[in-house]
Amino acid sequence: MNEFSIVCRVLGTLFNRSPQDPLVAPLLTLIRDGKLAQHWPLEQEELLARWQQSVADLPAVTADYQALFGSDAAVSAYAHDYDAAITDAAVRPFLQQRGMPLSDAPTDHIGALLLAASWLEDQSQEDEVQAQIALFDDFLMPWCGRFLGKVEAHAQTPFYRTLALLSREAIQAMRDELAEAEAGDDDEADDA
Repeated sequence: MNEFSIVCRVLGTLFNRSPQDPLVAPLLTLIRDGKLAQHWPLEQEELLARWQQSVADLPAVTADYQALFGSDAAVSAYAHDYDAAITDAAVRPFLQQRGMPLSDAPTDHIGALLLAASWLEDQSQEDEVQAQIALFDDFLMPWCGRFLGKVEAHAQTPFYRTLALLSREAIQAMRDELAEAEAGDDDEADDA
């Protein structure tokens, strides 16, 4: 798993699962103990330090997750609520064509899309940069800014406000990295 995949997996998991989910506990421990920062490939030290301090009150973080994304969600984590063209019916076939195993859960959820980006990176072949670019450009970038703005506005804890800020910077950095990879592929094709 490379750095791009790790970032997508961490962010996707934190948007997709409650802090009380047993699968999230080791990740929260890494954040709280400051150990995620040493593996984080992006230069976001100040945000990571703020994030580390914000994990201390886990009951408040859990209550904030429920208020933000639970049954009476203050913020929708689904693309179709921001862009009517980005629905499960649009995303699912895109991912299935690339061989991604899918559950019945909607694929237009921010967490699912970030986890899909991780999966595409882990499975990447020569032509998969184009698939990753399509995922970002067609299904993630058109709406994630509005979503992250709502998370920042509605979050009651520094944990989710910081997660939104980290995510905003990370998603843009990963998209820039894909553009560089695409430019490198174009240069190689020109040299051939």
